[in-house]
Amino acid sequence: MKDCTQCGKCCIKYGNGSLFASQEEIDQWELFEPNIFAYVANNEIWVDPKTGIKLERCPFLEIEPSASVESGSVGGPIKYTCGIYESRPEDCRQYPSLLSEMIADECEMIEVGDLENLRLAQKKLSRIIKDSR
Repeated sequence: MKDCTQCGKCCIKYGNGSLFASQEEIDQWELFEPNIFAYVANNEIWVDPKTGIKLERCPFLEIEPSASVESGSVGGPIKYTCGIYESRPEDCRQYPSLLSEMIADECEMIEVGDLENLRLAQKKLSRIIKDSR
């Protein structure tokens, strides 16, 4: 299993209303992070603060500026970052938890060898998850 390539597939797929934030997370944002809380309405996350309409994508998913773009050349894969990584919802922190999720989502961390030994790949994923949280 490779390290995360920051392809953004998981954030794009699940950041469109499929995520949940606990009341505790919402309360913390209200008190300490109003920039995040601005996108909460009626305990739903990622709602446009101006229109009240649920957003199609997480407002904190950002395209990482790359050296190739800065130098004027175009190319290479787009990489994404999370603008609220340290304060992201628990739903985000828990992804991915299952290899089957990653396969369904076409996660770029998966290598051919992982598909040949699913049990071993799940163990690798469990170690990666433990270290990242």
